[in-house]
Amino acid sequence: MARFDIVLLIGLCLIISVFPDTTTAQLSRGFYSKTCPNVEQIVRNAVQKKIKKTFVAVPATLRLFFHDCFVNGCDASVMIQSTPKNKAEKDHPDNISLAGDGFDVVIQAKKALDSNPSCRNKVSCADILTLATRDVVVAAGGPSYEVELGRFDGLVSTATSVEGNLPGPSDNVDKLNALFTKNKLTQEDMIALSAAHTLGFAHCGKVFKRIHKFNGINSVDPTLNKAYAIELQKACPKNVDPRIAINMDPVTPKTFDNTYFKNLQQGKGLFTSDQVLFTDGRSRPTVNAWASNSTAFNRAFVIAMTKLGRVGVKNSSNGNIRRDCGAFN
Repeated sequence: MARFDIVLLIGLCLIISVFPDTTTAQLSRGFYSKTCPNVEQIVRNAVQKKIKKTFVAVPATLRLFFHDCFVNGCDASVMIQSTPKNKAEKDHPDNISLAGDGFDVVIQAKKALDSNPSCRNKVSCADILTLATRDVVVAAGGPSYEVELGRFDGLVSTATSVEGNLPGPSDNVDKLNALFTKNKLTQEDMIALSAAHTLGFAHCGKVFKRIHKFNGINSVDPTLNKAYAIELQKACPKNVDPRIAINMDPVTPKTFDNTYFKNLQQGKGLFTSDQVLFTDGRSRPTVNAWASNSTAFNRAFVIAMTKLGRVGVKNSSNGNIRRDCGAFN
């Protein structure tokens, strides 16, 4: 081999090592150790300030992360504001209900980072959202875990890309498994991530049919606990404003715990997509196991969140670090 060819081959190897084919290979816990060593503490402080103002920031951030990663990967594309020439992800009907407090968590953390000269415009909005999500889970009593970092922000955000990529409140286990499999997540991951519904609220419009007009035979879904169904009907009467909020978890709505699974055992899953995890024989054993073992659930949740955070990660060739999380550079 000629000397020039050898030099060229070495050069190519160096390029490949800097820009690996698999974007997940770029993720590491110490990605910002030299550029912004205090990134985790700065984000955590911003998250805690926001939570003191409103607890809604906790479930809002967790939901925002999920909705971001399931559409075009974890690239903060869900944060992009629409323009006259582009209707962005956040304005798709499935994302309209995303609470503004989740977006504000990321915006405030970004401001805090940018006020530090060594961190200014060094940390991606995608990584900020991933860190903030871990921090809100911990703040609500959930497990702490190490977060892999190194995501770049996406360069595309369209409402059309959301269609059919997010789970719906009426989905069955087959539909849920198909959506999660598409993102390299298992049924166990799906069940663990569904338990994020142990926090926060939903809107009456999402459960109206289930408690008032279920089908031609039953006005109320027969899988619902009867007493719980009456509570829901009182909270969401027939003439209710569909935007009225109700707790996802009727027992511990502000605590991240395994009560979600205990609720399912009692027919108290708010959405059909929650309750089917118990009524379907394929997923019921996992629900029962985690209802009785919070440690096993927390472990599975951490694994699932870590895997979710690897979905569709962008690198420097198909992403960048936004100066404004809500707009492309």
